[in-house]
Amino acid sequence: MARIGYARVSTTDQDLDTQLAKLKAEGCEVIRSEKVSGASRDGRTELATILDFLRPGDELVVTRLDRLGRDTRDVLNLIHECEQKGAFVTVLDPHVSTRGEMGHIVLTVLGMVAQMERRFIKERQRDGIEEAKAHGSYRGGKRRLDHDKILSLYTQGKGPTAIAQAIGCSRMQVYRILENGQAGKATDSR
Repeated sequence: MARIGYARVSTTDQDLDTQLAKLKAEGCEVIRSEKVSGASRDGRTELATILDFLRPGDELVVTRLDRLGRDTRDVLNLIHECEQKGAFVTVLDPHVSTRGEMGHIVLTVLGMVAQMERRFIKERQRDGIEEAKAHGSYRGGKRRLDHDKILSLYTQGKGPTAIAQAIGCSRMQVYRILENGQAGKATDSR
């Protein structure tokens, strides 16, 4: 019976240290972490690894429910998968566990709140962008990845996997940037 911690942040410029410290303090023997969006399970390889290796009696520990996911159905499916394996899910803040029936109810409500919060954030963001566009002050989002550096590494002979590891992003992001960069170069040479 193991306590397995899972830490997640959405972007590469966010810090995992606080979550990792809390999970260590809780006595998690194994802690897996990743920097990827919680909107869906796509690209969440560390979470998939944990789910593959859960055994009866194990406990998956997260600091907050939104670290497990932002979609209520997805979170409930994850909890169900853990239970199918005879494992439990524990959220530290607020402290709730699937070891009891009340924990299921609380986790369902928390999952719905996390999803609602995500929708409100997106709505406020859209409203802010529309207002900025109306005033002519919208400049677009801040680039999180250095596209020139990625293109430079590619021209130096580095492959997408090596670039993704060096930059700290996913291969899919590298492929998109390379595709856009190559297309941009093709139009520049005309």
